[in-house]
Amino acid sequence: MSGRDFKGDEAELDLFDLSLTEMMGLFAAWGEPAYRARQLWHWLYGRLEVDFAAMSDLPAGLRDRLSRQAHVGRLAAAATEQSLDGETTKYLFRLPDGRFIETVLMRYERRRTVCISTQAGCGMGCVFCATGQMGLQRQLTAGEIVDQVITIARMLATEGDRLTNVVFMGMGEPFHNYDQTMAALDRLTDADGFNL
Repeated sequence: MSGRDFKGDEAELDLFDLSLTEMMGLFAAWGEPAYRARQLWHWLYGRLEVDFAAMSDLPAGLRDRLSRQAHVGRLAAAATEQSLDGETTKYLFRLPDGRFIETVLMRYERRRTVCISTQAGCGMGCVFCATGQMGLQRQLTAGEIVDQVITIARMLATEGDRLTNVVFMGMGEPFHNYDQTMAALDRLTDADGFNL
């Protein structure tokens, strides 16, 4: 199982930080059937919906509880920079603790690739890399890694487009945040969810 205790008030709980098994554990602690967790999973990863009020097949009471006790991602766009040809867009996202990460969308003829960060800063200290000179500020959670992908996928969906590729070449070294990176990959490649 997950090892998480869901008995208390989970107001700071980011649902992107939960695996489907952990989400089912949360719902069980709330007295909800397991299939409700699968419905929520489909809304988050299949439909890219982050507004609980729009999740029409969830009971109103559950949607209300979710809005009070949990949230879905919390990246805030602090700045955006676009290449002259319009094919590449760099996003500077502010994390809830005030730190910043970069995420880059690259639009190719047949692909839409997002380059995501796994750490705020980087501890490797490579002299040729501006991020390496910052030092490691902290590891990102699986939810913060996933949130970058879902945020960009939602932007593309509003344009009638879709994300096709993810590369872990943004800020940080993915293997130095191995567990969270692999947890994010599990969520993003789940066949019943985002299905990357």
